[in-house]
Amino acid sequence: MTAPRALPAPHASPLDLGGRTALVTGAAGGIGRACVLRLAAAGAKVRAVDRDAAGLETLADQGRGLAGTVEPHVLDLTDLDAAELAAAGTDVLVNNAGIQLVRPIEEFPPEVFHTVLTVMLEAPFRLIRGALPHMYGQRWGRVVNVSSVHGLRASAYKSAYVAAKHGLEGLSKTTALEGAPHGVTSNCVNPAYVRTPLVEKQLADQARAHGMPEERVLAEVLLKDSAVKRLIEPEEVAEAVAYLCGPQASFVTGSSLVLDGGWTAH
Repeated sequence: MTAPRALPAPHASPLDLGGRTALVTGAAGGIGRACVLRLAAAGAKVRAVDRDAAGLETLADQGRGLAGTVEPHVLDLTDLDAAELAAAGTDVLVNNAGIQLVRPIEEFPPEVFHTVLTVMLEAPFRLIRGALPHMYGQRWGRVVNVSSVHGLRASAYKSAYVAAKHGLEGLSKTTALEGAPHGVTSNCVNPAYVRTPLVEKQLADQARAHGMPEERVLAEVLLKDSAVKRLIEPEEVAEAVAYLCGPQASFVTGSSLVLDGGWTAH
C-alpha cells in the first residue's frame, strides 16, 4: 500500500505589489482610505480617487514612508469618461466608492436613485472597461469590488443601494468569466456595517425613518441580523481586499468574500 504523500507545511507569503499600479475609488475615507494604505504598504503605486480634494491630501500625508506611494486623483465618478480614462494602465482596481440615502421607495427621489446607480454600478463598469486592456496585455490583473451584505440580502428603505450592489455582484462575476483566460480575477468583498462616515450618516437617516434614537438603530436595526454584535473596522475589509490581490487567491474568482458577522447564516 502506498503511503499518502506528505503535503508541504502551509506558508503565507507577504503581499508584494512592488512595481504594480493600483486604483482605489472612494479613497479619502473609510474603507477606501484603509485599502489605499494597505496596498501602498505592500509596495503598490496607488492612485487614490475621490472628489474630496482635502481628504486626499490628508491621505497622501498619511501614506508617506510606506513601501509604495499614494497619488491623489480628484475625480467625480459621475464623469464616466474621465473615470474610464483614469483606470488605464492599472494592475489592481478596487471599486469602493459608495453613497447612500435611506427613504421608502415612494419617497425616494428619482434623481438620487440615478446618481447612486451611476456612481456605484455604471462607474465601476467604466473603470473595469478602462483597466482591462492593460491587464489583458500583461496577462495579470486583480479587480476587487467592494460590495456589501446588501449585494446578497435586501433591507427596506435602501432601494438604490441594494439595486446597485446586486448589480455590482453580477458585473463582478461577468468580469471574472471574461477575464479568466487572460489571467485576471474579479471578486467582491461583502462586509456588513463598517465603522465609516457613510454608516454614521445611515444611523441618523434610519433614526428618522424608524422614529427612534440612533443607539437603538445600531442595536435593533443595523446589528439585528449579525451574530457578532459590532461594527467591522475598515482595516479588516482592507485585509480581505489585500488577500484577493495576493498569490494565495489566484484561483479565487467570481466569488463574494463575505464579512458579515453571520448575517447571511440565517
